[in-house]
Amino acid sequence: MEIRKIVTIVEETHREGAKDVVPPTKKAAAIAVIRNPFAGKYVEDLTELIEVGERLGELLGKRAVEALGVPPEKVESYGKAAIVGTQGELEHAAAILHPKLGSPFREAVGGGKAIIPSAKKLGGPGTEIDVPLHFKNAAFVRSHFDAMTVRVHDAPRDDEILVVLAVTDSGRPHARIGGLKKEEVKGEDGLR
Repeated sequence: MEIRKIVTIVEETHREGAKDVVPPTKKAAAIAVIRNPFAGKYVEDLTELIEVGERLGELLGKRAVEALGVPPEKVESYGKAAIVGTQGELEHAAAILHPKLGSPFREAVGGGKAIIPSAKKLGGPGTEIDVPLHFKNAAFVRSHFDAMTVRVHDAPRDDEILVVLAVTDSGRPHARIGGLKKEEVKGEDGLR
């Protein structure tokens, strides 16, 4: 794995909808910009990127939690995303994000039974991506349906992949649309 850069972003919301947020909500993202070993060519076996996903799950998961500034068990939501440079393909992002990234990411956030929501796209330098976020132990907790928009001004280049893992310490500020509350979660099946 050849990393060109790592970026961390922390977003704190102190006021939302003309009302203070007490305590402020926080989101953090850890981003790696890596060289795509398969840029510009079709390769059937994507094992190399699958292994990269496992390593990035650990590295970026730990960095995101550290940036959030809470113990792993206090992380409430998580999500993952990737932007593939224009000489790559969406399947390169899928190889990183899906087969092996989840286990080390869950370990970094102190568990998590719910599916880790994801997004992927092709793009050039400065492309934004909305990283979907869900409550880590139950996908149906509506207060935590959210996203974090990230971008890196010079990435991904044509032969790169930008990979991002995001975490939160809470749900949306002033959530009030009903549904399953985090206090009601059974945490048995990742849904409720």
